[in-house]
Amino acid sequence: MKIFTRSQLSLRNGQDKEEIWVSYKGIIYDLGSSRLWKNGTHYEHWAGQDLTDELKDAPHTEKVFEKFEPVGKLKD
Repeated sequence: MKIFTRSQLSLRNGQDKEEIWVSYKGIIYDLGSSRLWKNGTHYEHWAGQDLTDELKDAPHTEKVFEKFEPVGKLKD
């Protein structure tokens, strides 16, 4: 799997680049197919970020990521 830096991930925010990506537990997912992430935002969350710490406040579990294609890993 390709490795991406936080800077590279941050550009995949639906604004700077067309891709809508987020990271969770070191895996980067493409959320571009989700109607809930149009334009790179989902409630108070923005694409291009690591959402690992924020998931605990979400009304869903990490199983939500099973719907999306992993595109890479986040570099430590």
